[in-house]
Amino acid sequence: MGKAQHQDDTAKETEYSLVRVKGTWRCRGGKKINKGTADCVSAAKVYESTTERGMTWTVVSPIVFTYKVTETRGLLDPSNDTLLLGHVTDPQQLEDIKKANKPIRRFVVVDQEVFKIYGPKLTEYFEANGVIFKVMALPTTEENKSMEMALKILHEVNNFSLDRRTEPIIAIGGGVCLDIVGLAASLYRRRTPYVRVPTTLLSYIDASVGAKTGVNFANCKNKLGAYIPPAAAFLDLSFIQSVPRRQISNGLAEMLKMALMKHRGLFELLEKHGCMLLDTKFQAESSLYGHSGVQVASQATRTAIVTMLEELAPNLWEDDLNRLVDFGHLLSPALEMKVLPSLLHGEAVNIDMSYMVYVSHELGLLTEEEKQRIIRCMVGLELPVWHEACTLELIQKSLQDRLKHSGGLVRMPLPVGLGQAEIFNNTPYEVLHRAFVHWCDELNISSDGSCES
Repeated sequence: MGKAQHQDDTAKETEYSLVRVKGTWRCRGGKKINKGTADCVSAAKVYESTTERGMTWTVVSPIVFTYKVTETRGLLDPSNDTLLLGHVTDPQQLEDIKKANKPIRRFVVVDQEVFKIYGPKLTEYFEANGVIFKVMALPTTEENKSMEMALKILHEVNNFSLDRRTEPIIAIGGGVCLDIVGLAASLYRRRTPYVRVPTTLLSYIDASVGAKTGVNFANCKNKLGAYIPPAAAFLDLSFIQSVPRRQISNGLAEMLKMALMKHRGLFELLEKHGCMLLDTKFQAESSLYGHSGVQVASQATRTAIVTMLEELAPNLWEDDLNRLVDFGHLLSPALEMKVLPSLLHGEAVNIDMSYMVYVSHELGLLTEEEKQRIIRCMVGLELPVWHEACTLELIQKSLQDRLKHSGGLVRMPLPVGLGQAEIFNNTPYEVLHRAFVHWCDELNISSDGSCES
């Protein structure tokens, strides 16, 4: 590098605050800003630097997202206005909406299987509240999770002439539905607010509370997407009663993930009461288990949500790639796409977690007793713990993909006890191979689907 280039790289930098006076934004230098003469002082900054080649402006603009995750009962009861107004955070705006003499308008995307059950109730809800609405029922399955479906939604949104400021799109369904609608909303007019209403256990404690949106692309899970959180997520456990038992088990996998990573108490709750949660589908009406069943269901879902939010809120855009919530998500995306539609998302995640438990044991992070307790808990939750399609070849390919997209490291969240975890980088292949051999040898699946360990 020549001397002239060294001189050219020497820059003088000036910091500017952004101040709005009488509706116009201006750059203002200096550390002290007279806020008395300004309408507003932004948290954003502009840094101006000069070199011999020219000018550079560096913009630092903090972006703050505020969204609510709200538990409610009777979401589709016409007297409950949560679905229509629960996303509004400004009390004055809420008051203005209630006083305005014009009907509320809502565009709704609902999974078609959910619509078969709740369609009449949803229609009755909107009609009772004088809402102008459009309901779009779609087959939101993993096989249909595509950009084509997102564009199909957007064509209808455009025809509805949605107001992107005041009329959020409502998504009602499982995680696939919430992901597709979230992506479509983030694309329409660059960002339109949307509301998530989960109807499966997995989406209740996972997809609904974060910022991820996405669709599958190039035979890869969620390869297209954006980090745009909903304006709100409205959680009503009564939806869970209409899903098959297998879907309850599917959601329990993500709940177990958070238990193994962060909360021993949640693990012990699932270990002790998992069968009851499956039997009752997290519903309060079961007289067999009484009030204790209600408490367990509520404690399990709330603990899972809080532990999830603890990990997501400070890292909503995944700037930090060391994420405990990635446990069970190293091999499962490739496994799930490989065997579609035979495995549900949570089932694929659990197979991944089961193998990683063996990796932890091989590294000396888990005792034999802890390993066996975890596997027994998984089986008790009626989750698969092994799959023939999860081969060494698939594991190697998944590791290579993670290496490529995770800053040159295979970041592997692993349990280091019950309810505790750490991130391990580039675990030796010899360890992974030994763990794989023991995993395959020990977890033989009998004809009735139980695990013989």
